[in-house]
Amino acid sequence: MFSIRYAAQGDAPYWYSLEKHMAKSEFDLKVRDKRCYLIVEGDRPVGIMRYGLFWDNTPFLNLLYLEESGRGKGFGTKAMAHWEKEMRALGYEAVMTSTQADEKAQHFYRKIGYRDCGRLMADEQEAPEIFLVKRL
Repeated sequence: MFSIRYAAQGDAPYWYSLEKHMAKSEFDLKVRDKRCYLIVEGDRPVGIMRYGLFWDNTPFLNLLYLEESGRGKGFGTKAMAHWEKEMRALGYEAVMTSTQADEKAQHFYRKIGYRDCGRLMADEQEAPEIFLVKRL
């Protein structure tokens, strides 16, 4: 059974078992501002999701990560629908995300209605970052 909830301070050990890039101070802010979520199957977390604001005015999904045990069950699609509904209720008209061109996630986002809106190549040796947008 799928559910999603805001992350809490007590979720930090689980969070950091999946994500190594976000500073503890930023996690504290995300929890305070309700901008990070735990994706849960039954009573066990199986994934995380967090967002910020691009240009300080457009919700930008920075991370959606599911453990292997949570994949292939529609949880990513349900988590995105939950987030999009919440962003719509907050008055936003569009949301954004990004993924590297060599990652499979780009196909997932397009399948759920996102469209390409740009690319960024920070280093010639890295795959370009694809930016995607969806009107709500």
